[in-house]
Amino acid sequence: MNINKTHSSPNYNERRLGAPNMILLHYTGRPSCEEAITKWLCNPEKEVSAHYVVDEDGTIYQLVDEDKRAWHAGVSEWKGQTDINSLSIGIEIQNPGHEFGYRPFPLAQMESVAALCKNIMERFEIEYVLGHSDVAPKRKVDPGELFDWDWLSNRGVPNVHASE
Repeated sequence: MNINKTHSSPNYNERRLGAPNMILLHYTGRPSCEEAITKWLCNPEKEVSAHYVVDEDGTIYQLVDEDKRAWHAGVSEWKGQTDINSLSIGIEIQNPGHEFGYRPFPLAQMESVAALCKNIMERFEIEYVLGHSDVAPKRKVDPGELFDWDWLSNRGVPNVHASE
């Protein structure tokens, strides 16, 4: 798996709770991957980041090292845990989102998301693969209704949404 490390986000700190046990999927909600990376996820003024971004063509960018706490979940909770940033690996999936023309996720992108998730699951004891909307349901809707959770599960990434 080829991972592009040309961009680095300053928006992270140390994990507070040990190794991650979940993968949290988002959509960028920006018109382009370039804008999502440069104007948001790597901009110190925005105070937001993710470990990875997956572009529509399948390119994977790593912005924050996995041993660090990226700032992607915001105010969130899952099964009584509230420091979701410390407990998760955050993956932003390029999609304009509902504000800028939400659309289906291309196959090349989904294949990269599946490969990345499986790679992470080989290295960490991942209990949950979730969407941002699962941990912040009153604030977030991503990755949204067009994200194919069943397809992801059928490619070896079990998740809370798959109709298994």
